[in-house]
Amino acid sequence: MPRPLWTGAISFGLVTIPVKVISASEDHAIHFHQFHLSDMGRVRTRKVCDLDGEELAQDEIGKGYEITKDETVPITDEELDQMPLPTAKAIEIVSFVDADSIDPVRIADSYYLATGGQVAAKPYTLLRQALGRSEKVAVAKFAWHGRERLGMLQVREEAIVLHVLHWPDEIRSPESLAPKDVELDENEIEQAVQLTETMAADDISGFRDRYREALEQLIEAKSEGKEAPEPAEDTERESGKVMDLMAALNASVEAAKESRGADEGDAADATVHPMRSRGKAPAKKTAARKTAAEKSTAKKSTTAKKTAAKRSHVKKATAGKSAEEKRSAS
Repeated sequence: MPRPLWTGAISFGLVTIPVKVISASEDHAIHFHQFHLSDMGRVRTRKVCDLDGEELAQDEIGKGYEITKDETVPITDEELDQMPLPTAKAIEIVSFVDADSIDPVRIADSYYLATGGQVAAKPYTLLRQALGRSEKVAVAKFAWHGRERLGMLQVREEAIVLHVLHWPDEIRSPESLAPKDVELDENEIEQAVQLTETMAADDISGFRDRYREALEQLIEAKSEGKEAPEPAEDTERESGKVMDLMAALNASVEAAKESRGADEGDAADATVHPMRSRGKAPAKKTAARKTAAEKSTAKKSTTAKKTAAKRSHVKKATAGKSAEEKRSAS
């Protein structure tokens, strides 16, 4: 288990639960240093004053808020210590809400809360059981890195997780990003729904970071003096190709079926979920399906006629060739 990032206690009514905050995730990204190309020397960031160009030590640097380009208000650490922050070492539960009421966009970082000694075992388990049985999450306030934070406590397996939440006014509105009203054909909607069902998965545990794997191979090869491996072609993506929406949906459904080993006959058995709007019936779905079926029948008939004509032509050509061979033999 990694080193705790923070130690304190959960305040649950009159109950105090000593806990340790541990990061719930790991950073596996590959990080690079900057270096001088001519001699491979490290390039480092130095703190230099804009006015006199001198490099500064940490004790010479203070905080300030820039009001305008020419005016900065200095703020001291003593002034910050007097701000009305919650207790520095307490995660104070202020309410319990349904988990669905928390917008996932508000979740920033996640941390595991481990018990801070044997004395915390019973109250920790009590809170975990209460959260699990009520099917609710706890909303809490706490102080971290000089700021008041909002958090959500949730049960994950046998542990309690602290999700750091953005404040409501920190979330941008997506209203201006929504596309204008567009007309959609019912067949397009049904194909899109079928695509979601074809691509459905039980979980996302099988996904891999292929970019990081390729980068690791590149670094390993160069460190051993070998040639860089050829990058694998991504056959799943085709760039620069503009397709009709319906054709793209059909192609996507077929590709998803092939990747999952489904046979071609599964299309007829696919479950279709009609889109209903405020009690209105779907827009002539039966007619759309009938038209699709008629087109399919006509296409099969045309294909059959072409095949029959081709066989007749081959048969005549073969018969003519056999007659010519007989005359030559006589």
